[in-house]
Amino acid sequence: MSTSGERAPGKGRVVVVGSANVDLVVDVPRHPRGGETVLGGELRRTPGGKGANQAAGAARAGGADTVLVAALGRDDGAELLLRSLGEAGVHTTGVRRVGAPTGTALITVSPDGENAIVVAPGANDHLSVDDGARELIATADVVLAQLEIPLETVVAAAEARRPGATFVLNAAPSRELPESLWRAVDVLVVNEHEAADLAGRQGGAPPDEPADLARALLSRVPEVVVTLGGDGALVAGRGRRDVRVPGIAVDVVDTTAAGDTFCGVLAAEIAHGADLADAARTAGVAGALAVTRAGAQEAVPDREEVLAAIRREEER
Repeated sequence: MSTSGERAPGKGRVVVVGSANVDLVVDVPRHPRGGETVLGGELRRTPGGKGANQAAGAARAGGADTVLVAALGRDDGAELLLRSLGEAGVHTTGVRRVGAPTGTALITVSPDGENAIVVAPGANDHLSVDDGARELIATADVVLAQLEIPLETVVAAAEARRPGATFVLNAAPSRELPESLWRAVDVLVVNEHEAADLAGRQGGAPPDEPADLARALLSRVPEVVVTLGGDGALVAGRGRRDVRVPGIAVDVVDTTAAGDTFCGVLAAEIAHGADLADAARTAGVAGALAVTRAGAQEAVPDREEVLAAIRREEER
């Protein structure tokens, strides 16, 4: 697939504006408590970052014509990421090189596949929406962003989309959102913790149930997807009934790529013309497949795997 940025015919286009990191990953018997040292396994150095992971998900698992707008350093970590993105079929003409180290994520993975992550943003803190990025964003059917980059960059990305394009915000990691960003969001994607945090910021204690969390957030945005890990997702929109998308049973190896794969495929399906509930069903299958292998971008399944898994689920 091309990485030139030229639009592929017959495909919906997703432009992802977000982070790109080198992941330093170590398996641990359990996550350390405060002040504790835990001996782990061998250190793995792999391509990651929410923006880059989601772009790989949209292109490889979602089959969308995908462009990444991101910032990388002038180091070997940047080369690792560019190779991985190219292999996933992501256009990288929106990637800028800056005078700061490529972002780094420190990740521990426990035997049940759960992870704990600390991010040193590096070049991600220098990402902005320049004239070239605005031109790319204006070609998108769906613009997808997260919160590992400056908030003003996220707002600028939303403002750069063309009329009729959908702006999807994965509000992770959870942060205080400016009013200008709330107004721009078409689809908000959050897990239960992020949903509770954002709902709680609206005043008072947040509700406990996913449906109630979604309802609280619908006071700010038109549509919400609350991801529920292995239990699937809840899709809610103003003026219509909630849809519960069930999870599928898989053997969990590493959950690092699950949410990012989900978001990338969700954006791709919307770009292909699917409604939000159907998009979430496909995204849920892709996310489930991603947890069956280690790593982030290398764990993203390809489109054929996703479609085959959907057929198997339909036959049950």
